[in-house]
Amino acid sequence: MVARILVVEDEAIVRKDIQHTLEKLGHTVVGGVADGRAAIDMAEQERPELVFMDIMLKGEMSGIEAAMIIRQQFGLPVIFLTAYSDESTLSRARVAEPYGYIVKPFKAVDVQTTIELALHKHAHDSELRRERDQLHELATKEEMGPLFLKHQGRQVRVNLEDIYYISALKDYFSVHVKDKRYIVHGTMKHIESRLPMDKFMRIHRSFIVRLDRIEAIDAPHVILEDGKGSIPIGDSYYGKLLEKLELK
Repeated sequence: MVARILVVEDEAIVRKDIQHTLEKLGHTVVGGVADGRAAIDMAEQERPELVFMDIMLKGEMSGIEAAMIIRQQFGLPVIFLTAYSDESTLSRARVAEPYGYIVKPFKAVDVQTTIELALHKHAHDSELRRERDQLHELATKEEMGPLFLKHQGRQVRVNLEDIYYISALKDYFSVHVKDKRYIVHGTMKHIESRLPMDKFMRIHRSFIVRLDRIEAIDAPHVILEDGKGSIPIGDSYYGKLLEKLELK
């Protein structure tokens, strides 16, 4: 298993030694740099498959800081190079979520083993992220899919993104969209259970609002966009609404 590798080491002799070892193992060294800022620039430019990073870089940016930025911005796996294997050093390095450590002085066999383990783990993590993103996308599509409501004897499709608010009418509820409303037999509890609660919220015992349709809050009411008027906020719901909108 070979890879394109960026080497970040501030000691020129050590950097050349690492590059030579990697090339003898069949890997391609895309560059060798001595500081964190140069490492970030090179990582962006070359997009290596793996970064070898000295933990104790000299200069204004440590190897740990540079590794965190490279992981967050480019999703690249980092292997730390260190002359120190004490718990204090390794504990500080863990925040960067490295894919391995190589302690200097190193042996070629240890370097290759660490590379293979890092590449395998990174491929596994990438697959898990893809699966998670696919599941999230499916769930989002599902929750934002159309809602079918029985209105005047017909099953009517209502897109969730078209809803402004829902109000209670004794044994019925009314779904308000831009140009019309649908009156449906049922309870607020029932319709609430069919709505994605990251998009909708019950703000009164008789009202559910779509959060991104709120234009303003003029307590004890919310003002809806597109001139759809206002609806009341119940006393017991006000604090929760502010938290949901991150206003508290």
